Amino acid sequence: MAELVAAARTTRQAIAEGSQRLATAGCDSPRLDAEVLLAHALGHDSRARLVLDAHRSPDPGQLACFQRLLARRERREPVAYILGFKWFRGICVRVDSRVLIPRPETELLVEVALSLPRGARVADVGSGSGAVALALKMERPDLAVTGIEVSEEALAVARENRDRLDVEVEFVRADLLDGDRYDAVVANLPYVARGARLAPEIALYEPPEAVYAGEDGLASLRRLAAALKATEAVRFAALEVGQDQAHAARDLLR
Repeated sequence: MAELVAAARTTRQAIAEGSQRLATAGCDSPRLDAEVLLAHALGHDSRARLVLDAHRSPDPGQLACFQRLLARRERREPVAYILGFKWFRGICVRVDSRVLIPRPETELLVEVALSLPRGARVADVGSGSGAVALALKMERPDLAVTGIEVSEEALAVARENRDRLDVEVEFVRADLLDGDRYDAVVANLPYVARGARLAPEIALYEPPEAVYAGEDGLASLRRLAAALKATEAVRFAALEVGQDQAHAARDLLR
């Protein structure tokens, strides 16, 4: 099948043949992935450009690039890692295997935190790539936002994103809360039970310390709940948890 893509005469043919390869590899959205990867290989900012280029013939170098990207996706490497970025609430966040890929549902953490009072001090616990902290600060510049992360490698990514986006967020290394006083906490900590069956994109590529949280998936939440109870300053907490963990989360935070 690799030879088919290499010999594709038009953009449309390259997409069709790439989609077939990714479908065979078991990817959930083979055509979308093929379009995104081909757009990247062609140097387009958006896959919408592919409609205009449907009958255009990519040059051999572009097809070779597309071939390399497809090969990585066939091994189930996440598209965000292949491209090196993920869009999150309208900002381009750089990501690689040092950090969890920001998910669309995590944007809700930012959404609910937008209601915080002016000047509130906010801790983004388990900041990872810094996506939540950076988006929140960009949408609410009056907030004092700190990203807290235990992984030095993840901190490096978060700081790179901060510097590139030129956003005033402090990123500090600490395990959960760092001792400073905060009015609010937002957190997307690990919440998957160890041993759970996950898609290869997660199980093989994303950092396990950012995914798994003990035998029941609640280990990180228990520790954060204990830390929150030990401080009287925090009056607001927005946490992302698994679909079946809402009741357990409420019980732990009471």
